[in-house]
Amino acid sequence: MTAKPMPMPMPAPDPAGAPLLIVGNGPAAHQLLDRLRHFGWDGPVTVLGAEGVPAYHRALLTSALDGSLPIGAMELPPPPGDTTLHTGACAVRVDRVRRLVHTDDGRVFPYSRLVLATGATPLVPALPGLRAPDGGPADGVAVLRTLADCARLTDPAAVAARAPVAILGAGSLGVEAALALAAKGRPVTLVHPGPWPMDHLLDRAAGTLVTDRLTAAGVEVVTGTAAASYTPGTGATGTTGAASSGATLTLADGRAVPAPTLLLCTGVLPEAGLARAAGLSVRTGIVVDDRLGTDDPLIHAIGDCAEHRGNRGGSLASGWAQAEALARHLATGTSGVAAARRVLRPRIAGPGLVVLGMPGSAPAEETVILNDAANGRYARLELTGERITAGVLLGFDRAIATTTELYVHDLPVPRDRLSLLLGRAPRSPRKGPVELCPDSVVCLCNNVTHRDLTDAWHAGAREVTDLAAATRATTGCGGCTRQVESICKNLASTTPAAATGG
Repeated sequence: MTAKPMPMPMPAPDPAGAPLLIVGNGPAAHQLLDRLRHFGWDGPVTVLGAEGVPAYHRALLTSALDGSLPIGAMELPPPPGDTTLHTGACAVRVDRVRRLVHTDDGRVFPYSRLVLATGATPLVPALPGLRAPDGGPADGVAVLRTLADCARLTDPAAVAARAPVAILGAGSLGVEAALALAAKGRPVTLVHPGPWPMDHLLDRAAGTLVTDRLTAAGVEVVTGTAAASYTPGTGATGTTGAASSGATLTLADGRAVPAPTLLLCTGVLPEAGLARAAGLSVRTGIVVDDRLGTDDPLIHAIGDCAEHRGNRGGSLASGWAQAEALARHLATGTSGVAAARRVLRPRIAGPGLVVLGMPGSAPAEETVILNDAANGRYARLELTGERITAGVLLGFDRAIATTTELYVHDLPVPRDRLSLLLGRAPRSPRKGPVELCPDSVVCLCNNVTHRDLTDAWHAGAREVTDLAAATRATTGCGGCTRQVESICKNLASTTPAAATGG
């Protein structure tokens, strides 16, 4: 639905000394701050974060859910330069005439320019029983979008009681959450209307292997049937289900799944309410142009809340590409958003999984498939013009590092496709390693670039563990480990000081 834009107000004079104001304190906002300083912006910036905690990697919540990553390790570095951060400041109204943003606690913040980085909100299906009479979530219904959500799902009483959890939706988040909760000893049932988990990205062969991983971890996987209704239990305490009984998720085929906790992993919607109330153009997300600008020349939007050329964000890569483009525009005046190469690295038990682009969404000149079901491995690459346009790799860890690098940098693949998938091929058709742009992001979770790793290596971090300690690369999902190892080996082999110990 498109909100009809309000007539453009006459801008008020620029409030004296008013900063650039960013509403939102997630990864996209944090990346914008970093890139602004990189491009030479030295003016004041104010950030309003609705949560009462510093910025953190939202994509790593499932690692905190299973306890494999301490919550402190998810925290992003402090904002650089002349930046003032207000946590627990929820913006509720934008006054475009006076250039002011009002928060729910009565504070008012002026701006010279405003950036909306309000993210997205979990989608709650229109399913009977999911909402309480007051419109809020029914007792027992949970989502996973914030650290507070994670804390509720890891309630010690529920974990100790091994209270069952039903998860609705088997996209990448549902799969990760199911494995994380099962690792904590919770009985987990994963319910999905599609034929197999992640069916919008994986074909049957890959989906079957993911199902096998889930089953081996103790997750009961129920596919091919939709949920019909939810009945909260009696005596429930919050959303943990620690003291509830009788809570049930009823499926369309009549089956009843115990669900003292029902975790919704059913997608997200752009958080565009603030923009809509301010009269900005909104379709599904906040409509932006190639300057990431709205129909108010002083207001921009980036990340999950933005809609650029009809496309919603929804990935870390697209959010960072938008942050890069907006920072460049604000600091230098140039415009244009580079297309982000979508790389999804779900955290699953066992050898890794990566999804490159949107497999099957467009015709390909060549499709290469290697199915080693007996060993739980599968690879599918879609190629056009000797370049990877999409792909799925499961279990081929060395090939995951190589193919991801080739895909992200749009480089031609070796002619020996089989050797590439088995991890024995050279990293590019020409001699020598693939040349990376210094500012290419290697570790998506922690925004560590090739330059960061090179600088740390020359400063004395000569092993992967040392590089991890210096830069935090590999400490998130771990999907970049092979690439960091390759960079480390290449630096050691091409730097004379390394050979001489100098």
